[in-house]
Amino acid sequence: MEITYYGHSTFGVKIGDKHLLFDPFITYNEKAKHINISAIPADYILVSHGHQDHIADVEAIAMRTGAKLVSSFEVVNWFAKKGISNNHPMNHGGKWKFDFGTVHCVNAVHSSAMPDGSYGGNPLGFVIETAEGTFYYSGDTALTLDMQLIAAKHELSFAMLCMGDNFTMDVADALRAATFINCREIIGMHYDTFGYIVINHQEAVEMFALKEKNLILMEIGETIAK
Repeated sequence: MEITYYGHSTFGVKIGDKHLLFDPFITYNEKAKHINISAIPADYILVSHGHQDHIADVEAIAMRTGAKLVSSFEVVNWFAKKGISNNHPMNHGGKWKFDFGTVHCVNAVHSSAMPDGSYGGNPLGFVIETAEGTFYYSGDTALTLDMQLIAAKHELSFAMLCMGDNFTMDVADALRAATFINCREIIGMHYDTFGYIVINHQEAVEMFALKEKNLILMEIGETIAK
């Protein structure tokens, strides 16, 4: 499995010969100006909720690649009106087996509205179960005891957790979340993009290390193997 970080909460994950893209927000991210969205591969686009900083490049990438959009019923319907008909609506507690593996929709404590102010459905997190390993993408969320249900049902290889504070969990709560989901390998997201969510990288890594957990804060454009 290969993971590429495109900034903020946007990741590309290559599973076999399939490319998954999570919450594409690149064009309007000043820190990701060097990323060419026309070169990003995508067979599936998974969207956690409707906020602009998670969907800004969905339309452009979906139209170019023909990728299938996987999100809540409301988000999928909003994009369907824009001509993105290759989609799969989901909701909390549901799962679906795709050709790369199974997507489980889990709780995320946040808000969700589309850029035009219309209702964006309930925000989601995703647990992705594949032959190459299982991982959790938190989306934007507060710390919640529901995360313990993930550990009860899944053995995670790694997790992508938000940790920028103000809008989501901070670093300390992300560390608690890592304990709740019983996962040692954590990839940080939703930090540094805006002034509200800047974190101290060294302190964050050291906090995780003290609890025998490995926090990875990827460079934008970096690819790692898991």
